[in-house]
Amino acid sequence: MEANEYDLIVIGSGPAGQKGAICAAKMRKKVAIIDRKKTIGGVCVHTGTIPSKTLREAVLYLSGFRQRTFYGRGYVLKDRISMSDLIFRAQAVMAREIEVIKSQLRRNYVTTLEGDARLLEPHAIEIKSDEGSQLVRGKYILIACGTRPAHSADIPIDGRRIFDSDQVHCLEEVPRDLIIVGAGIIGLEYASMFAALGVKVTLLDQRPILLDFVDREIVESLCFQLRQMGTVFRLGEKVVSVGFDEERDRVFAKLASGKKVHGQGLLYTIGRQANGDLLNLEAVGLTMDGRGKLSVNENFQTAVPHIYAAGDVIGFPALASTSMEQGRLASCHMFGKPGKMPPNLIPYGIYTIPEISMVGHTEEQLTRDKIPYEIGLARYAELAKGQMLGDEQGFLKLVFDPDSLKLLGVHAIGDRAAEIVHIGQVVLTMGASIEYFRDTVFNYPTLAEAYKVAALDGLNKL
Repeated sequence: MEANEYDLIVIGSGPAGQKGAICAAKMRKKVAIIDRKKTIGGVCVHTGTIPSKTLREAVLYLSGFRQRTFYGRGYVLKDRISMSDLIFRAQAVMAREIEVIKSQLRRNYVTTLEGDARLLEPHAIEIKSDEGSQLVRGKYILIACGTRPAHSADIPIDGRRIFDSDQVHCLEEVPRDLIIVGAGIIGLEYASMFAALGVKVTLLDQRPILLDFVDREIVESLCFQLRQMGTVFRLGEKVVSVGFDEERDRVFAKLASGKKVHGQGLLYTIGRQANGDLLNLEAVGLTMDGRGKLSVNENFQTAVPHIYAAGDVIGFPALASTSMEQGRLASCHMFGKPGKMPPNLIPYGIYTIPEISMVGHTEEQLTRDKIPYEIGLARYAELAKGQMLGDEQGFLKLVFDPDSLKLLGVHAIGDRAAEIVHIGQVVLTMGASIEYFRDTVFNYPTLAEAYKVAALDGLNKL
């Protein structure tokens, strides 16, 4: 094999690319991973998952949000919180995470090639960088090039007053009032962070219902808690234009209903555009949808069998956790060790304040499919640990079969919801009943104990 020939070439070093490359390297394959110099780790490390979740922790800490139950609604750890206070923590975590990824790739003898990748023919990729261009060839190719915020020609994004989710970390100051266009996961996560800082948030979305794949009771609880923090929802409202009022030094959004909303800043979060359009995919006979996304089969193969794709570039669910597993499974299939990802056992973590997590079926899905079920509920306010953490609104809901008692779904909102959901995930995966929770001893006081309380609540209903 020549120096520039590889068993696998991975385009993109985010969660899907990393895990795909390392999995192949552990099978003793010669692997190269291509990414731009400043973006090792992908969107996950630089502008998405890691910085936004670290920002959230900084907001919770500096705002004293969790302590307000005890010390009053006016409690703050720091009076004037600046963007630099919030970003400081994120930068430290990002720097460490980049080093961890580079070290992991090095230890597994994965060659890192820096530059912009462009497909020339089915097995050949051109890499352009400041040093010039080079040609590499791969027996297999894994496209894991991720996404970027979707833009509209009508929205004059300047990165300062009108900005997207990638630019939040470049803001000079925390706006006093903020308009957020798009109430998907990203819009809601940032809405809750800014609201916790005392920013007046107005959330606009043309859809009448928020997070339609999440349990309705959980969404209602989230909306209630966001309203308590002063968030204003304008749902079923289409934004027709956005502009800047020089006289008033304010941003405005004009709605189809004739309303006009003003704010000091505007965050535009109308979905993501996949980076597939930057790879010259036509050269190898691949086509994308309108948002640059690629279609794959259950083994993550595109229409060209030796070219695979994984991560956000293939669309829903577009989570860092699922992307890692998709990348690994793509490599396993290439090199003769295929595996499957059970679709209904993927946990979701939505890092709003409060946190939301879920795995398995929702009540709405079971009702639609005419499957009988019962629920068991545990409120954080009833748990000693919930009281200690100052979370009086959180709850855990178990959905189960009333005859076999088999667990069907787990839904949680509140502090550490994305951590405790995994206990339920294990029981779901094993196909076990909620009697497991009744008969298991949980540490006390913990939030995990909510499973026992919820199971007993559910069993009492029978």
